[in-house]
Amino acid sequence: MLLLESVPNFSEGRDAATIDALGAALGAHARLLDVHADADHNRSVFTIVGTEAQLAAGLLAGIAVALERIDVRVHEGAHPRIGAADVVPIVPLRPDDLERARSAAQAIGERIGAELGLPVFMYAPPERGPAFYRRGGPEGLQKRIDDGELAPDYGPARLHATAGGVIVGARRPLIAFNVNLRGDIAVARAIAAVVREAGGGFPGVRALGLELPRAGLVQVSMNVEDWEAAALHEIVARVDAEARARGAEVVGSELVGLMPAGAAAAAAGALLRIDGFDASRVLELRLLDSGLDSGT
Repeated sequence: MLLLESVPNFSEGRDAATIDALGAALGAHARLLDVHADADHNRSVFTIVGTEAQLAAGLLAGIAVALERIDVRVHEGAHPRIGAADVVPIVPLRPDDLERARSAAQAIGERIGAELGLPVFMYAPPERGPAFYRRGGPEGLQKRIDDGELAPDYGPARLHATAGGVIVGARRPLIAFNVNLRGDIAVARAIAAVVREAGGGFPGVRALGLELPRAGLVQVSMNVEDWEAAALHEIVARVDAEARARGAEVVGSELVGLMPAGAAAAAAGALLRIDGFDASRVLELRLLDSGLDSGT
């Protein structure tokens, strides 16, 4: 059975009952692997795997819960968003399955528009990634639609009054990774500008500087879209150096969702100074590649 992954992001990170309801809806149809909820971002990221049919059923059920329970008119949080079910990526678990993921994303996007009545925007990174649609928030997006600059790919031409719109697309595996700082927001934004690809930083890195008022910290929030080209330990080292140069302090980092084992192996090998170390040297991964298991 060939599986795909989805990592839907919902605009709720504080209300436990809503987060549980979203997880239950998703998990009733697909296998729920992880839930990451953040109160400052006011956002929850779920990781599910399944066949195309299982993902479609789970995502439609989860987005229906978001439509019922989340109101973007009163939503506030550090992370940009355009809807209650803000972004729904479909991710291949094998490199040669990207086209299958794209086909699944199109089918799911069409069903969201037809069955739930939400406007759906199909994203295609890097030119039209989620940030392209989030610019200006829901109000800015509706103005761009009204001005004829954009149109939803599926569903109505107006954002839903309470649930906004949904961004759907296929992408390769990425690492959502945040570094938290003790300092001011200007420092976090300056560091984000230095490390992101668009500012001449690491290839495939998208970064924002965000304020975390509940934690009393600021954050460099990143998507590492090519972990082989931009190693996590090198990114953290650069953020740390830039923070110290600006009188700020790194107090920790966090992983949002799951990450490829190869990225962890690469970081471990570098920090341990093992020449030629990669994922092929990890026992459990070698067993999986050989069609065996570890017996646990």
